[in-house]
Amino acid sequence: MGRISFKGRSVIVTGAGGGLGRAYSLEIARRGGAVIVNDLGGSTTGEAGETSTQYADRVVEEIRGAGGTAVASYDSVATPEGARHIVQAALDHFGRVDAVIANAGTMRYGDFETLGMEDLNALLAVHVGGSWNVIQAAWPQMKQHGYGRVVFTTSSAGMLGNAKLTAYGAAKGAVMGLMHGLAEAGKPHGILCNAVMPNAMSRMTANFKPNDLGENPWSAALGRHFDPSYTAGLVTFLASDACSTHHGIYSACGGRIGRVFVGVTRGIADDAPLDADAVASGWEKIRDAARGYDVPAHIADEFRIVAEQRGIEIPSRD
Repeated sequence: MGRISFKGRSVIVTGAGGGLGRAYSLEIARRGGAVIVNDLGGSTTGEAGETSTQYADRVVEEIRGAGGTAVASYDSVATPEGARHIVQAALDHFGRVDAVIANAGTMRYGDFETLGMEDLNALLAVHVGGSWNVIQAAWPQMKQHGYGRVVFTTSSAGMLGNAKLTAYGAAKGAVMGLMHGLAEAGKPHGILCNAVMPNAMSRMTANFKPNDLGENPWSAALGRHFDPSYTAGLVTFLASDACSTHHGIYSACGGRIGRVFVGVTRGIADDAPLDADAVASGWEKIRDAARGYDVPAHIADEFRIVAEQRGIEIPSRD
């Protein structure tokens, strides 16, 4: 495949002032890309704290010190206006937007009954709204050039679940839904959308104490693999023109990178509606993946799979 290069490419990385975003920015710049290092600064947990330009500035200094190209952005992804400013900074400095890595995030965790709507809304505003806002602002530019790469940040909390991360998981699950839709909307225009499920230390996770998110003895065993560098290669690839696939979710966990997918078992079917008794009788077959399963590529593909399994032909339009 050859060495992946970002020469002549402009990449927006949100939440890039530390942790994962910093690792992505440094790697893309090392490969010749011009990077918009976006970070609002301040607290990642909703607590009162400084909102500072220092986080983005430090990463920009690192990149420039190594001979790379980067500019800082301090706008909030949580508002359409802030997102437009981020994209405009890329256009003003580099004349184009080739990729967006939607990495900005915030954190709330605790028992479900202790979390309020203000917690959920704060998470939705940054994770979902932030992804929506920045990508929507960049979309016309990428569509005009017939090229774009978008990397969303979802989470195992949304895909797999964690009792202490109900609000966070809901927001990250919504990010996954956004990726699914935009992957199909972007493909005809050369805009490829994928998502990552990173497991890494960051400003959001720096204050976690052991068992804050429940008992997980394996996390300590995989400790060194939580360095952001274990995710940076995956995200760099997905943001590059070397990536030619879309609509994928990829997990970086414990040094392993793998594809995550939603499958549907063969289940049971009948021409008559299946009542509750029929469902109960067939429950093991409905659940049994060993009998075979399919991975629909999109909504229409599931309809195609079911129709083909049941021998149902597409009606003629004549």
